[in-house]
Amino acid sequence: MLNRRHLRVKVLQSLYAYHQSNSGDIKQHEKNMLQSIDQVYEMYIWMLSLISEVAAYAANDAQERANKHLPTAEDLNADVKILSNRFILSLQKNKEFIAALKKYKVNWDFEPELAKSLFIILKNSIEYKEYLQKTDDTLHSDKDIIKFIFKKVILKSSLAEQVFEDKFIYWPVDKDVLQALIAKTFKNFSFDNAELNKLAEVTGNWEEDREFIVKLFEDSIRYNHDYQELISNKTQNWEPDRIAMMDTLLMKMAIAEFVNFTSIPVKVTINEYLEISKEFSTPKSNSFINGILDKILSELKAQNKITKTGRGLIE
Repeated sequence: MLNRRHLRVKVLQSLYAYHQSNSGDIKQHEKNMLQSIDQVYEMYIWMLSLISEVAAYAANDAQERANKHLPTAEDLNADVKILSNRFILSLQKNKEFIAALKKYKVNWDFEPELAKSLFIILKNSIEYKEYLQKTDDTLHSDKDIIKFIFKKVILKSSLAEQVFEDKFIYWPVDKDVLQALIAKTFKNFSFDNAELNKLAEVTGNWEEDREFIVKLFEDSIRYNHDYQELISNKTQNWEPDRIAMMDTLLMKMAIAEFVNFTSIPVKVTINEYLEISKEFSTPKSNSFINGILDKILSELKAQNKITKTGRGLIE
């Protein structure tokens, strides 16, 4: 699921888009930010659907083999055991999944060869052949082959990679979150009674997390001038165009958390943005941001502008 670091990245992406655009429409960019989070869940549903499609292709494959000009005995008796896979059957009965398929209009007709190509890879694997030979199947063992389909077949497929990258603009960034959501689903689907199995949630507490990202986004824009002045005063020896825009945005977000989020410890804030900078900014950004934020933090503390309560205590 999306943790606070992932959510901060979503805010960062939206702030970057906002400052790069000429519209200045805060609410529209805020809406786009929330939609980008919903798209993570949509991507999750499409992936679950693809897993189901790959398993379901066993029926097509069996039919194609039986219709050969000179089918062998094995062709006429192709093993379609995976069609009764407990995880797949439970997923197909899941009301949340069924509703999400309709909401996102999930349909793989636009890429008809994908499920087939993935099933062929699966069919030729040692793991699948061993799965077909098992006779003491349980929900746990049924999940094992589905995990294999996801991790070793779909995620290793360049065609599947391209399809998801074309469909979801933030696929490279959100891919790790997707894997966490799928892993959570495998954990959640632990009951033989399908009604007890639940899909993963996009965040741990969406109501609280939504409030966090909206406030962080809005505060970073509302106090943009003030935060820029704080940064400029600590970077007087730097030419403005030498400071990466991502570095500036990350520091403004950190300052917003210092001042306006009383329950988030300053150490947590600093560590989060330093980690994000490693992935989204320049190689030297980490030490640069750390140094500037340390100076700004000292100034804000001296001016009594930082108030932290509970677990958010400054020290």
